[in-house]
Amino acid sequence: MSGKQTSDPLADYNTRRDFSRTAEPEGRRGRRRAKNLRYLIQKHDARRLHYDLRLEWDGVLKSWAVTKGPSLDPGQKRLAVRTEDHPLSYGDFEGTIPKDEYGGGTVMMWDTGTWEPIGDPGKGFEEGKFHFILHGERLGGEWILVRMAPKKGEKRENWLLMKARDDFAAERGREVTARHTKSVTTGRTMREIATDAPAKNDSVAAAPPTKEAKKAEKSQVKPPRFVKPQLARLVSDAPDGDDWLNEVKFDGYRCLVAVGGGTARCYTRSGLDWTEKFASVAEACANLDCRSALIDGEVVAADSSATSQFSALQKALKSGGGLRYYAFDLLSLDGADLRKKPLIERKARLAGLIESLKGSRTVQYSEHVRGNGQRVLDAICEAGQEGIIAKKADAPYAGRRNGDWLKIKCTRRQEFVIGGYSPSDKPGRPFASLLLGTSETGRLRYRGRVGTGFSERTMEDLAGALSGSERKTMPFDAVPGDIARDARWITPKLVAEVDFSEFTSDGHVRHAVFLGLRDDKEAGDVTLETSKDRSPVDTNRIFGVTISSPDRVVFPQQGLTKLELARYYEAVSERMLPFVEDRLLSLVRCPQGRRKSCFYQKHASDGFPEEIRRMEIRESSGETDDYLYVTDGAGLISAVQMGTLEFHVWWSRIDALERPDRLVFDLDPDEGLSFDCVRAAAFETRDRLSDLGLKSLAMVTGGKGIHIVVPLVRRTDAEDAGAFAEKFARSIAGEEPERYTATMSKAKRKNRIFIDWLRNRRGATAIAPYSTRARDGAPVATPVSWEELKSLKAANTFHVADVMARLKYADPWAESGDWRQSITVRMRDALR
Repeated sequence: MSGKQTSDPLADYNTRRDFSRTAEPEGRRGRRRAKNLRYLIQKHDARRLHYDLRLEWDGVLKSWAVTKGPSLDPGQKRLAVRTEDHPLSYGDFEGTIPKDEYGGGTVMMWDTGTWEPIGDPGKGFEEGKFHFILHGERLGGEWILVRMAPKKGEKRENWLLMKARDDFAAERGREVTARHTKSVTTGRTMREIATDAPAKNDSVAAAPPTKEAKKAEKSQVKPPRFVKPQLARLVSDAPDGDDWLNEVKFDGYRCLVAVGGGTARCYTRSGLDWTEKFASVAEACANLDCRSALIDGEVVAADSSATSQFSALQKALKSGGGLRYYAFDLLSLDGADLRKKPLIERKARLAGLIESLKGSRTVQYSEHVRGNGQRVLDAICEAGQEGIIAKKADAPYAGRRNGDWLKIKCTRRQEFVIGGYSPSDKPGRPFASLLLGTSETGRLRYRGRVGTGFSERTMEDLAGALSGSERKTMPFDAVPGDIARDARWITPKLVAEVDFSEFTSDGHVRHAVFLGLRDDKEAGDVTLETSKDRSPVDTNRIFGVTISSPDRVVFPQQGLTKLELARYYEAVSERMLPFVEDRLLSLVRCPQGRRKSCFYQKHASDGFPEEIRRMEIRESSGETDDYLYVTDGAGLISAVQMGTLEFHVWWSRIDALERPDRLVFDLDPDEGLSFDCVRAAAFETRDRLSDLGLKSLAMVTGGKGIHIVVPLVRRTDAEDAGAFAEKFARSIAGEEPERYTATMSKAKRKNRIFIDWLRNRRGATAIAPYSTRARDGAPVATPVSWEELKSLKAANTFHVADVMARLKYADPWAESGDWRQSITVRMRDALR
């Protein structure tokens, strides 16, 4: 931070004062510092009462006289007149200045602490706007100073001081200056300072606040808002080097805890408030020694074992059992946003915060090991844990899946005896899953099912083997009733080799993948192995999902194979998942490739892998059905494994189906209209939305048209959002009926562009960004910038190879992540 520079920045300060008469310190420039910069506010009763804001920079205190004092209300802008630089020693001055001296009157130390800049303060000061964070006794959080344009003939430099919207903001209530009327260092009032009364207890700051005072202070601070959590990318191998921190991968529920106001709220990964479910965690976190904090971690079952199993957590939640919260990141503390700080620094501050709970069993700090990733993974796997999360030590908290966090799972490979199968209702598939077991003390114990990993050849071989081994009685000692009800039993002589992630608390395999039959081992010799041998890397295995028939060509024109398509979705998953995860899906499946039979599927059916999840939805008819959704890369790849070539998504997420977070307008041209016409329509639509106050994005669909996407915060319900979309489309068509139509009828589309607003309804879907299309050449629905759209020649410009190359460059939609816009009454009225 600079300003008007002289050879001596304190010359003006010294010239104005007679140090033989005033007790103010003589000005000497201090040592320049980049950290622990001092901040203070002095209440100054001179010709008129004001508050002097001072920030240490470049060895001096940069100073502003705030006429009405600071306000915690972000809507209040307080005049701050720039004054001369003061020496650092002025930060210790409290007393009186003789009336006939410059600034004569009483000076109180109203607040003191440290400050830190946001961005480059020197540049911000020169440009007339800079942000900073205060860590004071009375003020905290983010603040903004903005320089006003000078009026003609005005000599003084006027600025505005404003409070940013954060956990320390308070739009209502008494002014903070009215709440605090005594010195922060001596406890004296202005009158007592003026009469030179002694300091109370020598120093108020030295006297620790009472529990009641701390509780009262905490109660005034709001808990931080939920933010999107950082996600980990699944990889096969642990990274090397000391620039990685390796932590245990817990098998529980991701949980962000927001502390403030003497309470704590618990949020799931998608932002659901689960404070009641995690009541013991919230209660413990409310006692943290801070005014506010936002913590990232995982809730697991607080059992006596060394491992954390999801099944144990589910049982604990149902039965009211104990919970444990492992905290592994700190996103904000006392109003300061820490997400841009390096992880290693955030964890250090988190460790100190957790220590304030003095050995709590409910809330614990997640330890890490720096470097030695493979050795850490081996030790974790040997201990029976799920795996590790490797995190870049110097990385900020991005709130997305960007490769700064890596997930490496422990896998197990073992032989199991096949004792039966669950039938399939799909033509040509002899079974949905195989029932597995191991021999124990002369009996066959049920160990779960495997339903993925079968090639066509394996299916044929198994069909013959199973049909020739059927029996009427169950070979297992016991099988869960819902599975046994429809099962077909076989003589237990076939041995299968299976890869899986872990055993559940019931001793059943999780995430099992069939690897093949073992002819070299007798069924009676198959027992449960106690050691865990990690399987070698499988080049056909992506995000833990094995791609069967990897060489099958799914796009004949390009010769693109099923495995290559899966590799494409692995590459784009980071950019694609924010638009796909936790949204209901419709899939276009082409199990034999795009030139064979393809079909839409939006409902779940038997045989779907568990990575593709289900949600029961009530149809308009009143009946219910299971819809599909995915939460991670494994879900995407599982869909590809099942022959999916297109992903279509809802306009809302599963946690709030009736609150859409985007609108989509599909500009669908009539046959014969050029792409130039569609492109011109896209820019016109963008401008019309902008006139209403809505920013929008462009995506070429891989077909003929362009999608205009309008991101929204989830304030408007589905009915109102759909009505707005229809009115918007009809308003354009009504003004230019010769160019546009808002009616689906093909007869109405002749030589026109259909502004398809119908995708903005409950149950409707639109092609997902980065999804391939089941068309010749494997075109891809590709997000583009508005500038880039100007030069494009067609809506199917981008294909798989093109999009893979584009990943090296900046995301054209990156800026939209900070947009916060919604449909307002004014916008609705403008369309009437």
